[in-house]
Formats: sequence, structure tokens, C-alpha cells
Amino acid sequence: MKDRVNRIAFLVTLALLVTAPWLLPALGYDYWLDIIAEIIIWSLFAASVNLLFGYVGLLSFGQALFFGMGMFGVAIGVAKLGLGFWPALGFGMVVSVTMAAVAGALAVRLTWHYFAIITVVFSLIFYFIALSAKPITGGDDGTSFSMPPILTVGEFELSLTDPTVQYFFILLAVGSAFYLKYRIIKSPFGMALMAVRENDVRASLIGLNVYFLRWVAFVVAGGFAGLAGCLFALFGRYASASYMFYHVSGEGVVWTIVGGAGTLFGPAIGTALLIIVREELSNVWEHYPILVGVIVIVTVIFAPKGIAGIWNTMLDRFASKADESPPPAEPAPTPAKSEAGS
Repeated sequence: MKDRVNRIAFLVTLALLVTAPWLLPALGYDYWLDIIAEIIIWSLFAASVNLLFGYVGLLSFGQALFFGMGMFGVAIGVAKLGLGFWPALGFGMVVSVTMAAVAGALAVRLTWHYFAIITVVFSLIFYFIALSAKPITGGDDGTSFSMPPILTVGEFELSLTDPTVQYFFILLAVGSAFYLKYRIIKSPFGMALMAVRENDVRASLIGLNVYFLRWVAFVVAGGFAGLAGCLFALFGRYASASYMFYHVSGEGVVWTIVGGAGTLFGPAIGTALLIIVREELSNVWEHYPILVGVIVIVTVIFAPKGIAGIWNTMLDRFASKADESPPPAEPAPTPAKSEAGS
């Protein structure tokens, strides 16, 4: 029952996302298409936080570093190096993954709050480097660029300047990343990561290389954050050092906790909820972050597994009640006629 309900909920959500470019204008909410695209991108960023925190047990406040590297990789590739769409996207991914590999080689030697601190330090170092390297990054002003076409065939040109094309490109890229994350979680590698999360000492005793597993997870999470940064740069045609600051990583952690750490789509749920709260309240109440703080506090106290945890608990209860319900009574057998009375 639980799997069936989750499958139906996923298919309904997917159908709404696919039809959004036509459904929202019909309802008079055209501007929400860009907001949904932004939610989808930030959901991938939160998923990168969740891969480390929810499945490896490492709380990272440095994912903004890889997000920013992806942004600047695309922006510098187009604006400074004259690259096309796909080479610039690939350049952004290479830069972010390389940075994750280098930073992770040092960071995953530590655990608990030491790991969190060193990820903050990495983020701050490269944040200030990005601000000071004005000829390359634009400093405080950032780097803007014109969108190169995705595909050009004769006079036909496919570009993200078309809002519908941009939306579906983002949806396809993020959907592919979530599918890859799902395959990772369900693989033996994912099982090994969860073993390390539960008890790294016992995991090492059964022959698992804890350092290598954490490092690979760190690099993969950095790749997810970097892809989110690449997509966000293409979405806004802009890259800024402000997105490399550790408070951006903090938002990813909050989205993950509210949605549900250790679940596939929990971070996406938390991201959607808190961004919608921001969009709806920011224009009418300037102190809307207070409400966000209240939501986080209430979630941590009363629902430590997040919204996805509440949902799964409800489904488990309904399933257990259905299993405990008595089976329907069988009809009483009709008495057979005796041979004497026949």
C-alpha cells in the first residue's frame, strides 16, 4: 500500500510539473513558471546536502562552494573564454567536481563538527578569492553573459531564451540527477554509505574503506551542487560570489531538515515549502524569515524526520491498520440434504 501511494503521488507531481508551462498560464499564474524552475534547481542543491548528511552522516556547510564553482565555470566559460553552451556547461561541471575532489580529500578525514567547520572554512576562502579576483569573476558585480544556443541547425535555433525550453531543460537535467541519486542509494555503494553512517568503526571492521567511501560521496555531492550552480547560472545569465557564501549552504541544510534527511525527495519538499513561503510573504511582511525559523524549530522538535518522515509514518499506520482489520466472514455452509429426504 505504501509503495502504491508513493508511486501515485510521484506520478501526479510529475504530471503537474510536465504540464506546468501550459497549466499555469491558463490559470493566470505565468510568473510561477520561473519560481518552479528555481525550486527545481534548489531542490538539486538540497539533494547534494542530503547525500552527505542523510546517507553518510556528514553535515556540510560548504556545498555553496561547489554551487558557486559551477556558476562561475559556466559564466567565465561563456563570457571570458567564448565557449558554446555545452562546452561551458561541461567546464562548469569539471571545475566544481575537481574542487570537490581536492576539498574532499582533506575534509573527509574529519567528522562531526570538525567536518562542518572545515567545509565552512573552504567556502569562506574561495568566497573571498572570488571577490578579490575581479578581472576574472567580476568581484562584487559578478559576471553576466549572453545565452548561447543549445542547438543550431541551419536557421533553426534552440535556446534557453525560450522560457518553455529553459523550464524543460532544467526539469530534465534535475530529474536525471535525482534518478542517478536513486540508483546510487539503491546500489551496494549506497548500502555501504549507510553502513558507514550508522557505525564507521564496524564498517571498517567488515572491510569497508571508510575514507574512500566518504570521499567518493563528497565528490558526487559536489557534482550535484555544481550542476545546480550551472543550471542557476544559465537560468539567471549571471554568476555572483554571494552564492558561494556559507549562508547558502545553511539554507540547503534547512531545506533538507524540514523536508526529511535520508529520504530521496524530502529535500525537494522542504525546498518547495520554504521558497513558496518566501515568495508569498516577502512582499507583505519583511520579517518573513521569523516564520521560516519557527517552521524549522517546530520540525526539529516535533518531527525530526521532516515532512517526508511524517508522510511515511502516516502511510505505515494506515497500512498496519489495514493489515490488522479482520477478514470478511465466510458464508456459512448450507446443510447437505440427506438421502432419506431426497
